Amino acid sequence: MSEGIFEARIVSSLEKCFCDEPVQAHPVMTKASMLRNERFSFQLVCRDERTGVMPHENYTEVEADAPEGICCRIRSVEQVPVMMPVYPHSYDENYLRTTPGLFPDLLLPLRYNGQVRPQPNVTFALWIDVTAGKDLPAGEYPITLRLRQKTSGTVLAEETLNLTVIAADLPKQTLLCTQWFHADCLADYYNVPIFSERHWEIIENFVKTAAETGMNMLLTPIVTPPLDTVVGGERPTVQLLDITRENGEYRFGFEKLDRWVEMAHRCGITHFEMAHLFTQWGAKHAPKIMVEENGRLVKAFGWETDAAGEDYAAFLRAMLPALTAHLKELGIAENCIFHISDEPSKEMLDSYLSARNIAAPLLEGFPIMDALSNIAFYESGAVEHPIPANNHIEPFLKANIPGLWTYYCCSQNKEVSNRFVAMPSARNRILGTQMYKYNIAGFLHWGYNFYYSQYSIDRINPFLTDTGEYFAPAGDPFVVYPAQDGTPLETLRLLVFDDALQDMRAMQLCEQLCGRQKVLDLIEEGCKEPLTFSSYPHDAAWLLALREKVNAAIAAAL
Repeated sequence: MSEGIFEARIVSSLEKCFCDEPVQAHPVMTKASMLRNERFSFQLVCRDERTGVMPHENYTEVEADAPEGICCRIRSVEQVPVMMPVYPHSYDENYLRTTPGLFPDLLLPLRYNGQVRPQPNVTFALWIDVTAGKDLPAGEYPITLRLRQKTSGTVLAEETLNLTVIAADLPKQTLLCTQWFHADCLADYYNVPIFSERHWEIIENFVKTAAETGMNMLLTPIVTPPLDTVVGGERPTVQLLDITRENGEYRFGFEKLDRWVEMAHRCGITHFEMAHLFTQWGAKHAPKIMVEENGRLVKAFGWETDAAGEDYAAFLRAMLPALTAHLKELGIAENCIFHISDEPSKEMLDSYLSARNIAAPLLEGFPIMDALSNIAFYESGAVEHPIPANNHIEPFLKANIPGLWTYYCCSQNKEVSNRFVAMPSARNRILGTQMYKYNIAGFLHWGYNFYYSQYSIDRINPFLTDTGEYFAPAGDPFVVYPAQDGTPLETLRLLVFDDALQDMRAMQLCEQLCGRQKVLDLIEEGCKEPLTFSSYPHDAAWLLALREKVNAAIAAAL
């Protein structure tokens, strides 16, 4: 006969429930609201402190009772090993933990035919996604979660969330959002030939999930992207363009590019960013470009190619007009951007300008955008559409640059929003509110599915190392894990970021109904000082309350 208790409570999606914490460490949630066409997420955190129950016998059924028109998807929140949660000497106080250990991150379907197996004195969480029918009437809908021990039928826990559905829909996402998609990582991880039918299937699986969670722009490898590559080395060739050269003249085939665009549209992607035309961190060399000559595929350009040399300039004078004409034929030209070189520093301004001066005249009418941090690139005219990091964005905001984007990566580890595994989820989600307030037009991140070590030297096992072998804090290189069947496994970080985008859309709807000043007033309520990218309330309760106030304003306006 068992003694002790089984504890459970409903908590918000912003809680990260560690296996060694008591259930009471997380504030209980009893009610919430959602708009009709969004995904609302919450968690059930549990801990089994009974004695006399053998772990191998403790199969527990999970049940969700919800009214008609409400659909619940339940997954388990899995703890992943984190060996480097922070850079050793570069972090602030707004992290959950800074020492290695197990951290909640991966979302897995329930195993054992929809059951869980609670382990003694180990806290675990279930992640619940709620969606509503498109014609569901406004009202309060109770959702009851029940855990029942299979062998005895005993109800171990029964908790209810009262969810109010507002009869309004989020507007279409206007923010352009890209997290760089690494097709070569998928081919390597699954050990399939590049652009084989199986590779295309896996690519589509991963793109579909990206599109379902807020990504609407896709990095498109017209040439193998020259990103995170060791100098002198190369990444697997994922070049979409078929290029031949005869008697010094280039011809271009677009069959794979057409398939890429068709696949992306099928998944819900609307915009495309062409892979960088010059190497990272300074634009000093050409990317790896494979060309067929005399029936043989050869590397025509690469690290040995001077970016400012006539050979590569002649190639771009042939390639870019052919490509842009084809993008116009596809009807996507207005939804495409180009890159010169990623993250150039101020010392690299001259080489960047030299590269830009070669490419820009060939890309008239197409935006050229690059991630960078120094406003000198904008002020000099080198970059008309800069993408500053969120910890360097203030000068760009003061310059009133139209259509400004932002990004973050491993270097944004103090004060500002980011998505590291060790950060609280509120620090991830606050970005949506910040982007709304400052009218940010686009967001970029370098790693949707980067499964290599630094500089792409080695493959890594993402289930064992989420740091790219210690070059970035855990969680920076990817937001999805690769399942055995060639589909992506989502993380709570991915869905919390999507919640940030949903917040932004809800605020835009509230603005349509109540005016922009009303939304800005709601944002500033409870803030000790005006909200910026580096100054904002850190607690989850403030962020959850803000979204409830926005929802209430929408409901009142209706």
